[in-house]
Amino acid sequence: MLLVLSGSSGAGKDAVLARMKEQGYPFRHVVTVTTRPRRPTEVQGIDYDFVSESEFQDMLHRGELLEWAQVYGHHYGVPKESVRRALQDGQDAVVRVDVQGAATIKELLPEAVLVFLASARPSSVGEYEERLRQRNTESDAQLGLRLQRVEEELKSLPIFDYVVVNRQGGLDEAVSQVACIMAAEKCRVNPRAVVFP
Repeated sequence: MLLVLSGSSGAGKDAVLARMKEQGYPFRHVVTVTTRPRRPTEVQGIDYDFVSESEFQDMLHRGELLEWAQVYGHHYGVPKESVRRALQDGQDAVVRVDVQGAATIKELLPEAVLVFLASARPSSVGEYEERLRQRNTESDAQLGLRLQRVEEELKSLPIFDYVVVNRQGGLDEAVSQVACIMAAEKCRVNPRAVVFP
């Protein structure tokens, strides 16, 4: 299956993926390519594939990206071949994208399973703000832009198949719910089959 993990900044997408890896869940994380500068705690090829703007544009022109977007002045994209290879190898592929990317993937590959990760009930923005402030990676201006974007992203909930709430201190519960979603999808009478165009 292709599982698309999305949600707003500060919801804990990276933390959920990291914990799933720690706990040995069998899946292949498809690493996103980005032109964003690497943060001190990030590892090349693990958190993102950090590339130059010209490298990203080359990938784009060669049609190598399943989806791509410009977010906060930087480009992000999902390598098509990495997803295809995981599925051909019989592995579940998990991609982490923003809401715009999730919508694009759903349009291209309607059998993908879309999970929206929220840090609070989806109608609330207050907890998102608290998490973003605790992260201490954005200026006040950047934080304001992210919170504005959260409100816009919440309007996209209808395209998602599932919502998982990752409450403060509840990471293992969120991971368990994502794992349950993957297990339930495999138990469908008519399983979803992702077919590349």
